[in-house]
Amino acid sequence: MIRIGYCDRFGLRFLLFCPRRLAEEVKALWTLAAAESCVPREGQGFRGMDLGSCYLGGNADAVEFCPHRPFLHVLAAATYTLQEQEHQGEERQDRAGTVSLFSVVADEEDASRRLRLLHTVETAGVFDMEWSPVAPLLAQADAHGRLALWRLEQEDGSDKGAVLRDVCSGDISSSMCLFVDWNQTAESLSVGLSDGSLSVVSMREDRLEVSEQWTAHQYEVWTCYFDRAKPHLLYSGSDDCSFSCWDLRQSPSNAVFRNKKSHNMGVCCIAQNPLEGNMLLTGSYDEFLRVWDMRSMVKPVNVKSLNLGGGVWRIKYHPLIADVILAACMHNGFAIVKVGAEDAAVMETYCKHESLAYGADWQRSEGAEQNNNYSIVATCSFYDRLLR
Repeated sequence: MIRIGYCDRFGLRFLLFCPRRLAEEVKALWTLAAAESCVPREGQGFRGMDLGSCYLGGNADAVEFCPHRPFLHVLAAATYTLQEQEHQGEERQDRAGTVSLFSVVADEEDASRRLRLLHTVETAGVFDMEWSPVAPLLAQADAHGRLALWRLEQEDGSDKGAVLRDVCSGDISSSMCLFVDWNQTAESLSVGLSDGSLSVVSMREDRLEVSEQWTAHQYEVWTCYFDRAKPHLLYSGSDDCSFSCWDLRQSPSNAVFRNKKSHNMGVCCIAQNPLEGNMLLTGSYDEFLRVWDMRSMVKPVNVKSLNLGGGVWRIKYHPLIADVILAACMHNGFAIVKVGAEDAAVMETYCKHESLAYGADWQRSEGAEQNNNYSIVATCSFYDRLLR
């Protein structure tokens, strides 16, 4: 195992790699795909169609469908662009970004209106964003160490139009905010930082307040995740290859557990089965999706590992089908995976991306709620700035 420093969209950073695994980052494709097919079952195909395409003004790294009515058709897409600037004879780096809203309506008769840009706001470079579980509020974690909240509102005089209104923002750290997650009451957010710290941020009326912050990992915290049934538990994953848990009722600097042996590279994402709280998933740069039995909280058991052929950057459970996930696999596109308590299998892959598949999400559409045979998926990769 070696620690390698290199420059990518984040600037200079470090990762732990097996020497044989260092891969070259090349240009990537950003795609929005709609799948209208039978609900994926193991061994069946997954037929899909593209809804539309457009280019963004920056490198795309996250997509999130709003889960709240009347905004189920709204997709938020974020960008992060590292800009080289010269200032008084010195080269400086600036990290700029945007958050754009799109309308995604698969059954629109006019094909040109199935994917429409609604609104764009300029921000610092966005690393991650997530909708509140209780209201159309979008949390944004950015490269300037700030956490921002936006409220989604209907545009005056338009049934399908939508805009983002600034609610509040706060400086979380002098380091970069890499990831954000809401707890289930939307009273607190957790933020992973580039210096290895974790922050817990409380909402106080119209302002954000850091209630806890501690050094959780040696390197970047790529992901953090509140337990959906036990909100006092916070999971984290880091570039130091560790998967950890923290009890916020006690001194959070004392880990409930810290697993440093199971992942061969950095831990990028964590997700919990919506119906089975004792099942947790982790994704890693080492290309494995891991299934964890959490019944022994002090020492969780890795019951299954599945190689997805690329670093597992994001995983999202299907909003209606509890054993199906969507995974963004960096250099290997996207995969739909069926995950059971003791087994996992790839059902279908989507490889119309050249590299660095980063963002992925399911739409919580009314059509999908009425018919499980219908799913709309948004995916994004980095360099081409193409939304399709």
